[in-house]
Amino acid sequence: MKLCSTFACAALALIVGSAFALKCHAETVTPGADKVASTSIEVSDVKIPDTQLARDAAQIIRSAEGDLLFQHSMRVYCWADLAGRRKGLTYDPELLFVAAMFHDYGLTAGYGESHLRYEVDGANAARAFLQGKGISEADAQWVWLAIALHTTNGISPHLYPIAALLAEAANMDLVGAGFSDFTPEQRIAVEAAYPRQPQFAEGFLQALYDSLKHRPETTQGTGLADVMAYKDPNFHRRDFSGLMRKSPWVAAP
Repeated sequence: MKLCSTFACAALALIVGSAFALKCHAETVTPGADKVASTSIEVSDVKIPDTQLARDAAQIIRSAEGDLLFQHSMRVYCWADLAGRRKGLTYDPELLFVAAMFHDYGLTAGYGESHLRYEVDGANAARAFLQGKGISEADAQWVWLAIALHTTNGISPHLYPIAALLAEAANMDLVGAGFSDFTPEQRIAVEAAYPRQPQFAEGFLQALYDSLKHRPETTQGTGLADVMAYKDPNFHRRDFSGLMRKSPWVAAP
């Protein structure tokens, strides 16, 4: 797939000569939010799907997201594909790629007035995209569910491979969950292809907060409430125990 930026290709110098090669055949690309680099790229055993569906998905995401989110989404696909191959799972790489591309789409500016969970915004957009491409309703719904649940720990691992891999890969890229399951060579190759910006953690937390501060109610009961509490000293987490003790049932006859 033609997705490697000029910057990413320059990073190849970090691993040239390694037995674990990142292969990149790049053309000159003009940087910009509306540009998807014209290239074919492979990272170890990972191959970005070279299909029109995948290219169109990447174009939409690249046009809406800045480098921080876009490179994160590309790394998520790489971690997911590497994990899937390591585990011998069967899945559709195209659908996994679309799920990885859209999993944080709900954080983009187009959802500045949404009061849905951001995961649902991204899931809805991915499903609409797939439906528009003639993908079956069943496949579109699998992608929807994978994205909608990717921040809900403890459920996705028990679902089908795309959902399990998307959640696992997102956690790997954000908090290093399963870090040692990937070889140093794999980590170097993925990071060289899709670089992690300096201060990525703070940048990502800020991106989350900027998208969620107008809809804090959607973060209750999830780890995203931690982000709100970190960024906003006036944010109060919902207390489930308190809700039960103060529910209408307590005073009911």
